[in-house]
Amino acid sequence: MVWIVIGCFFVILSVAAWLAMFPDARDAAADVVARMLHRGSAAGDRLRRRASTQASDSGQILRKKGTRYARHMSRNKYLFIAAAAMVVLPVALILGLRQKVILDGGVDPIPVASSSQIRELLEGENLVPPEPPPPEVFVEAERELAQLSPTARLSIAAPEQIVSADRRWEQIDPDFKQRVLAIYKVMEGRGIKMVLVEGFRSAQRQAELAAGGKATRAGAGQSCHQYGLAVDSAPMRNGKLQWDMNDAWTRDAYFLYGQLAQEAGLEWGGQWRSIKDYVHLEHKTQCRAARRAAGAG
Repeated sequence: MVWIVIGCFFVILSVAAWLAMFPDARDAAADVVARMLHRGSAAGDRLRRRASTQASDSGQILRKKGTRYARHMSRNKYLFIAAAAMVVLPVALILGLRQKVILDGGVDPIPVASSSQIRELLEGENLVPPEPPPPEVFVEAERELAQLSPTARLSIAAPEQIVSADRRWEQIDPDFKQRVLAIYKVMEGRGIKMVLVEGFRSAQRQAELAAGGKATRAGAGQSCHQYGLAVDSAPMRNGKLQWDMNDAWTRDAYFLYGQLAQEAGLEWGGQWRSIKDYVHLEHKTQCRAARRAAGAG
C-alpha cells in the first residue's frame, strides 16, 4: 500500500512540475484533451488529414521542440532543481521513516520491534519478580535528586519521594504484573536491568503527590497506581538508578521500555503530552474499568 501511495504521489508531482515548467507542455496537454473531446467520424477524418499533412514535417518539429526545451531548461535550471527536490524529498522521507514509530505527543523515533519475545513470555509460565536492590540504592537516589538544581531536575525522569514508595509486587494486579515482568525480562536480555521504583499507591500518598503538582496531576482515586495497574521503573547501571534523559544510554533504555510496553498492550508515560513520565507504565483499559467500579470516573 505504501508503494502505491508513493508511486501515485511521484506521478502527480512529476506531471505537475512538467506542466508548470514548460509552456509547450501545457499547450500539448490542452491539445490532447481537446482532441479527446471530439467524437465521431468527422473528427476522425480531420485528425487523419492533419496527421497526413504534418507527417513530413514531424522530424523537423521534434528537433525544433527539443532544442527549445533544452534552452528553456538551461534558462530555468534552478526552477527545475527545485521541482525535482519537491518530487524526490517526500519520497525519501517516507522511505527513511517507514521503519520508525513516532509516539503520540512526542518527537522521539523508536525502532519498530521485530521479535515476538513479549508474546512468547506472556504465553509461557508465570514470571517471577527479580530480586530487589538493597534499600540503600533508593536512599542514595533520593539524596542525589534532592541536591539537583531546578534546572538540572528538568531532564530527570525520576518520580517523587522514592524511599517511601511501595515496591511490593503482590500489591500489583497479577495480569499487569506479568506484562511488566515480561518487559523486564526482554530488557535484561539486552543488558538492561530494570528496577521497580513504585507500584501500589495509597489515596493519601496520591493526594500528597498531586498537591505538589510536579509528579502527577491525578488526584486521589484517579491514578492507576491506586488500583495496582501502574508501576514506575528505572534502569540500573553501576549500582545506581538512572534518570538523566540527557544521557544517551539512559534515554535509549527508557525508549526501549516504552516500545516494549506498546508490545505488551500497556501505555507508557513517555508518550503523554503534558507531563512526560518516562518511568511510568499503566494498563489503561483495566484502569478505566477499575475507576468506574470504584465510582471515581
